[in-house]
Amino acid sequence: MTGSPASVQGIPIRHFLEIDSTNEEARRLALVGVEGPLWLVADLQTKGRGRRGRNWQSPEGNLAATLLLKPSMPIAQCAQLSFVAALGASDVVNRHVPDAEVKVKWPNDVLADEKKIAGILLESASNDGAHSDWLAIGFGINLASHPADTEFPATSIAALGEEPPAPRVALDCLAASWSKWYEVWSKRGFAPIRDAWLARAARLGARIRARIADMEAVGVFEGIDAEGALILREAAGRTRRISAGEVFF
Repeated sequence: MTGSPASVQGIPIRHFLEIDSTNEEARRLALVGVEGPLWLVADLQTKGRGRRGRNWQSPEGNLAATLLLKPSMPIAQCAQLSFVAALGASDVVNRHVPDAEVKVKWPNDVLADEKKIAGILLESASNDGAHSDWLAIGFGINLASHPADTEFPATSIAALGEEPPAPRVALDCLAASWSKWYEVWSKRGFAPIRDAWLARAARLGARIRARIADMEAVGVFEGIDAEGALILREAAGRTRRISAGEVFF
C-alpha cells in the first residue's frame, strides 16, 4: 500500500501500486472481519475480472476501484446497488467527455458513443442464503486506454479526444457521485434510481439481443421492473422478464 490521502467523501481508502484484484482484496478483508465502508484502489491490477469471470484489463492510467460494504439487507436488495453504481460511474464519464453520448447498458455497463467505457462488478457472500454478509462493488473506468479485442466495442476518455483525468481525480468524482445517489436510494428507495437509470438507458424502446445462459432472446427493450430485471417484449407481444444476462445491440 502507499501513503496516499486516507479518505474520500469520509470513507477510508487503501491504495495499492499493484494488486491482483481490488474485488479479491475486498473479499479477503471481509473474511478477516473488515466491514467497510472502505475504498480499495490500485494503479495496476494483474488479475482484474469482469462479469462471468472474464478478464478485465486494468493497465496503469485507468481507474480500478472497489467499494467494500457490509449491508444489513437481503441479497436481492443489494442488487439494486448495481444501478446506483452505474449512475455514479456515468456521472464520471459525463464530466470528462461532455460532448459524448453517455448511456448506461443493462445490467451494469456505461457506454460513451455506444462503446463500453466502464464496467461494474458486484460480488457478495451470505451465510444464511438470504442476507449479504459483505458486498464488493468493483468499478473499472477506461481513462487513458481501452482494450481492442472485446466482444462489445470499447473506448476510453483519451480515445474520445479528451484529456483523461488522473485515477485519483476520477476516484474523487466517483466517490462524490456514489454518495449522492446512494443517499437517494437510502432515503427514497429504488424508484428514483430506476427513473434516473432509465433516463440514461441505451436502446430503450429499441430491439436488442439478450443472452441468457445458453440461449438468446430478441425483442424490444421495454425497461426494467421494480427489482431491476430487464423487460423484453418478444414476438406476438409476449414479454420476458430477465433477471440475469447480457445485452447486445
